[in-house]
Amino acid sequence: MKVAILSGSVYGTAEEVARHAAKLLNAAGFEAWHNPRATLADVQAFAPEAFLAVTSTTGMGELPDNLQPLYSAIRDQLPAAWRGLPGAVIGLGDACYGDTYCGGGEQLRELFAELGVREVLEMLRLDASESVTPETDAEPWLAELVNVLRG
Repeated sequence: MKVAILSGSVYGTAEEVARHAAKLLNAAGFEAWHNPRATLADVQAFAPEAFLAVTSTTGMGELPDNLQPLYSAIRDQLPAAWRGLPGAVIGLGDACYGDTYCGGGEQLRELFAELGVREVLEMLRLDASESVTPETDAEPWLAELVNVLRG
């Protein structure tokens, strides 16, 4: 199964989590693809069969700048071929921001819902105020994702 990993990062942490997820998915026998500068054409050329989105959240509760162009392109096009595909989101944030905590992840969940991508696991929220090793903290959730995708 081909898994496209979409990522948005402010300081690089979400990108590290996405790279680690790609490594684990590849080791589990999936074909994981991750390009932090991906365009919609890049994602479509990969022909994904599942999605994983990993994003941090800006202080205003928004997506990071590097993910905005891809997010906008997907919203403008709403690729019909993605309807019904499995997907999951890892949101990084800081709980001290209250209402905007993991807001970037919530935006991607909403986008997946608009696309008809099936959310197969509840969003993993990684709190920067509690975690110093988010890529390691994500491993049990990623193992569960592997099991769900294997069906």
